[in-house]
Amino acid sequence: MTDQPRTNAIPLAEEELRVEKRLVTAGKLRVRTVVDAFEDVVRETLASERLEVNRVPIDRDVQAAPEVRTEGDVLIIPVIEEVLVVEKRLVLKEELHVRRLLSQENVEIPVTVRKQRAVVERMTPEGPGHKEDQEQQ
Repeated sequence: MTDQPRTNAIPLAEEELRVEKRLVTAGKLRVRTVVDAFEDVVRETLASERLEVNRVPIDRDVQAAPEVRTEGDVLIIPVIEEVLVVEKRLVLKEELHVRRLLSQENVEIPVTVRKQRAVVERMTPEGPGHKEDQEQQ
């Protein structure tokens, strides 16, 4: 026998890692809008203006038509008429005295107001999950 050195072989093993990805549905969302309507009362003060006309008889002869004039808060508009007589002359028949009268009135009017909100439902593979309300302003 020969004296030869004996070699023992040790097998080496190596692990390889392989990563794969796949798409898994973890849940779903459903979004819908809901409109809530409710009655509300609008309160506002409304202003109005009206004219009061008083006819003041004058029946006086004039040489020329009087001018429109203002006395205090009254607008005076002369009304003339030509009267046929032997001669033609101007007769101031009347004056219109016009005064502004202001009034205010409080009103309450029912109106329908709508507000939209979104309802979000999270759907899991096991079934419906929780809801989230999101209001739109």
